[in-house]
Amino acid sequence: MAKTTPNHTQAVSGWAALDSSGKITPYIFNRRHEITGIVVEVGSNVTYFKTGDKVGVGCMSASCLQCEFCKNSEENYCDKVQFTYNGVLWDGSITYGGYSKMLVADYRFVVAVPENLPMDRAAPLLCAGVTVFCPMKDNNLIGSPRQNIGVIGLGGLGHLAIKFSKAFGHHVTVISTSLSKENEAKTKLGADDFIVSTNAEQMKSRHRTLDFILDTVSANHSLGPYLELLKVKGTFVIVGAPDKPMDLPSFPLIFGKRTVKGSMIGSIKETQEMLDICGKYNIMCDIEIVTPDRINEAYDRIEKNDIKYRFVIDIAGQSSKI
Repeated sequence: MAKTTPNHTQAVSGWAALDSSGKITPYIFNRRHEITGIVVEVGSNVTYFKTGDKVGVGCMSASCLQCEFCKNSEENYCDKVQFTYNGVLWDGSITYGGYSKMLVADYRFVVAVPENLPMDRAAPLLCAGVTVFCPMKDNNLIGSPRQNIGVIGLGGLGHLAIKFSKAFGHHVTVISTSLSKENEAKTKLGADDFIVSTNAEQMKSRHRTLDFILDTVSANHSLGPYLELLKVKGTFVIVGAPDKPMDLPSFPLIFGKRTVKGSMIGSIKETQEMLDICGKYNIMCDIEIVTPDRINEAYDRIEKNDIKYRFVIDIAGQSSKI
């Protein structure tokens, strides 16, 4: 069914689902907020983009544009920020994410995709990429002397954290509960070291060896054992959603001079900066392409942790290698 609003000049069509038997069944929709495509029309006030440009829309679709955060290019901290899914825009329309063949977006929340990045592998960078990029930038890991970086978790966020860290010239140690991921971390992604977090001897042997640790794990877990891997003045950053569940250490003296921070996505300016750096270093997300009729199958595989490392839905029906 087409959905239009007074400020939109295009009708955007979406759908529920049609399985192989012809029966209409609802999809198990997830966030669907990392979207790439080609500009087909621009408004009269738009000068930065033109028809034919490769662009993307990430987590945010609107903000107040008036508060201190918006004026300081920190829209992700705006109290009135609206997301690309389940958000409410200025004209009252609801945002539904990327499940349509066309998306109408505010140009201030659109970013340019570098020409050398394929749009399918660039799409997850708009959330997962900027999520791990920002704490690295904020902690001066871009252009700094070689440091020892720890990445907890080898998934959608973790594998990109490894790629950024290696591109910036750092020594990377992956910390995981799964020994089976060691070969992939080292051989495919270029990690320098690997620690099985449940192996007490391995954890002890790396005591106070890391300058910086990026925690990308979404599951509930204690930080205490990982903090022991940090140098005395090291920095530990937890990335992801602000309500990400975890157990803080019950013995605060373990922090010493260590710094523990939290980080969530990034601003539009930071997202563009991140994409430009990805274009420079040829950093892309490892993905699997699925078509709309396989969304539920993909969702089931995500629940089983059977994905390396992101599903990208090809709405147009053919993978975009542009």
